[in-house]
Amino acid sequence: MITITESASAKIKEMLAEEEGNPYLRIGVTYGGCSGLTYGMGFDTEKKDGDEVFEQNGITIVVDANSKKFLAGTKIDYKENLMGGGFTIDNPNAIATCGCGTSFRTAEDAGKPEEC
Repeated sequence: MITITESASAKIKEMLAEEEGNPYLRIGVTYGGCSGLTYGMGFDTEKKDGDEVFEQNGITIVVDANSKKFLAGTKIDYKENLMGGGFTIDNPNAIATCGCGTSFRTAEDAGKPEEC
């Protein structure tokens, strides 16, 4: 469903090591943002009904049922540059994205765009 590169995995493991009692990486999509749908990524301690759980590069990843359709085939990477570092998301389902890269829409769902 989702591919997390070695670089992103290393950064996520580094961040997980600083967390207490948060064993899962939760990746999801909510309505909102400039383009209508917004990515979310954080740590969670519990799984919910309908969640898909899988492991990649030693990281347990949880995706809620609604987000699955938006995230199929997505690749998450982490890149360092002179200005610092950050995660990048390459989503083959996105037909349009906003300038900041955290909001998108798909051919089937325009989400609920907000003014930016």
